[in-house]
Amino acid sequence: MPYEGKDFTAIVQEAVADALGIDLDEVIPEATLLGDLDAESIDLLDVLFRIERASDVKIKVADIAELLQGGIPDEEFADENDIINEVGLAQLKKSLPQIDVRELAGKITADEVLTLFTVRNLSDLVTERASLATAAA
Repeated sequence: MPYEGKDFTAIVQEAVADALGIDLDEVIPEATLLGDLDAESIDLLDVLFRIERASDVKIKVADIAELLQGGIPDEEFADENDIINEVGLAQLKKSLPQIDVRELAGKITADEVLTLFTVRNLSDLVTERASLATAAA
């Protein structure tokens, strides 16, 4: 099996550190990629490419968006002002268990959702994709 014995958390942390040019000890599981670690959208693409190269697990930005939105249509996920509504917040809590929905209620826009995505969330997604690929093989 191509994924056996791989430490996906370490692979993700190394990919993030290398892509952002930061020390590995800064890439803690709780750190948000686009917030705490100051990554930009282009950096996220670099991180995902490095993860794929090191692990053979392909993750696209669209996969992250799908995880966050959970297949809920835009008009059901946020209101007319693009503020995430109760349905959207409930979905975000499922995919990002670390968030405080009460703190975010009525404040976070759809464009800001990706700023909540942490190193741990990315590691979990990579691990899940590797498990699914192994089970399908």
